[in-house]
Amino acid sequence: MTYRVFLQRLASEDLAGSYDYVARRAPLTADRWLDRFQRALGTLARNPERCPFARENGKVELELREFHFGKRPNVFRVIYTIDGPLVRVLRIRRAQRRLLTRLQIEDALRVDQLPNEDDEA
Repeated sequence: MTYRVFLQRLASEDLAGSYDYVARRAPLTADRWLDRFQRALGTLARNPERCPFARENGKVELELREFHFGKRPNVFRVIYTIDGPLVRVLRIRRAQRRLLTRLQIEDALRVDQLPNEDDEA
């Protein structure tokens, strides 16, 4: 089965913020970093179950998983859930940050728009 990968609004904002972070530190390679990150997110369409449960799993009723991207010390965590044929990316955060709270997860789960073909990762 092939899934659609959809970035929730907060995840899209996180990705933009992460790009800004990388661009400040490595302006010449930031665009390549973003391209690699987006391609890595796209791999979730083939086998999203391959990634381990997120450390926040159990704080909400849904099963949360996490995908890691990057090398130390700049590792990013992609927190997502599998919702039928859809992989919903909830947040993208640096691995060094605190775990998401239940309230932050619930905020990320709010569907503020319906996914369409243009909204895929």
